[in-house]
Amino acid sequence: MNRLKNYAVILASGKGNRYKNPVPKQFEKIAGKTILEHTIEIFENSDKIDNIIIVITPEYEEFIKKLVNGGATRKESSSIGIHSIEEDEANVIIHDCAMPFLSQEIINNCIEALKTYKAVDVAIPSTDTIIEVDDNFIKNVPDRSHLMNGQTPQYDCGLILKYGLDKVYVVEGDVKNMKITYPSDIYVADRLFQMKNIEYSEDLPLKGLKGKVIVIFGGTSGVGECTASLAKKFGANVYVTSRRSGCDVSEYCDVENFLKKVHEETGRTDYVINTAGTLKIGKLTERKIDDIIEDININYLGSINVAKASIPYLKESKGSVQLYTSSSYTRGRAMYSIYSSTKAGIVNLVQALSEELSDQNVRINVINPERTATLMRNNAFGKEPKGSLLEPEKVAKASLKILLTNLTGQVIDVRRR
Repeated sequence: MNRLKNYAVILASGKGNRYKNPVPKQFEKIAGKTILEHTIEIFENSDKIDNIIIVITPEYEEFIKKLVNGGATRKESSSIGIHSIEEDEANVIIHDCAMPFLSQEIINNCIEALKTYKAVDVAIPSTDTIIEVDDNFIKNVPDRSHLMNGQTPQYDCGLILKYGLDKVYVVEGDVKNMKITYPSDIYVADRLFQMKNIEYSEDLPLKGLKGKVIVIFGGTSGVGECTASLAKKFGANVYVTSRRSGCDVSEYCDVENFLKKVHEETGRTDYVINTAGTLKIGKLTERKIDDIIEDININYLGSINVAKASIPYLKESKGSVQLYTSSSYTRGRAMYSIYSSTKAGIVNLVQALSEELSDQNVRINVINPERTATLMRNNAFGKEPKGSLLEPEKVAKASLKILLTNLTGQVIDVRRR
């Protein structure tokens, strides 16, 4: 029996009456893209979704890939979207475009639930007290334990419940899957996009690395060394360099020459990874300026050099660049302000370059591991409690898995769990 196709219908034909802005909210820009573009990108990055249908008003055709004229209301739009599907049977999940923080986990859970149930909805437990009001007076306070806040995606459960067609199974949602409704939500959403990160799927196989050419800067110790070792086990052709072997990432010519040498030998470069970094402890007022500049040059300028020098080769192979940040990027840490600020800069660099490179088929992501048991960390902080640190082998595995995805511009969390 053939697998049913999975369709995502994105509803984007609303006028945003509550938003009270001349521009419909789905076309407001957040973090460099419209809300609709962010939402489309979520489904484009899903390996479970076969086709995407965007239900929208005709005047905004330039924003979509497949146009379905939008209806006057959400339910009418849903019907139009579903009727544009050619197959007699298919799995269809409907999503509100004003919810651009949907996770891949929720999409996967919805698709999985549709194998058993005919209709699904997404919801989270209600944390607020809900009151029923009549003419500004409380009429009733429902029992919160039986209430949930509805989210999307869903199979159009409103119509199913109205006509008693079937039961609707509830998939657990996520509090971060917020809906942008009012102008003030834009500011909250913009901040969330700045901090947005994802977790990789443990199910991604590494056999796709066979025959790939991988260049690793900073690959003679720590995470870089573990990544090189693991990639070789799966048949990749790995080329490693570091300052120890004569390549300083803070020197553009060193990076450029090494990449050129590899390309001349192999004829292609599929992935470029930069794990080179330095971590030194001390108050800003007590550190020498030359020492500070060296940190900035290795951690931040080095990432710029690797990204810039890699692009010509990765355009040919449609490959990707992978950089590394730290959990300290979200908030500067006392005693290592230079390190944490360069790591914040790397995240911004990746997010910006992903957009610059989107039309060149070059992907770029940044790995954000928890505190990891490396020699660099041990030199900075000394011995730490056993089990409190992430093993570099786990970071290496995650790093290689991300190379095999279509993700770009993402911050990927790697945690001990």
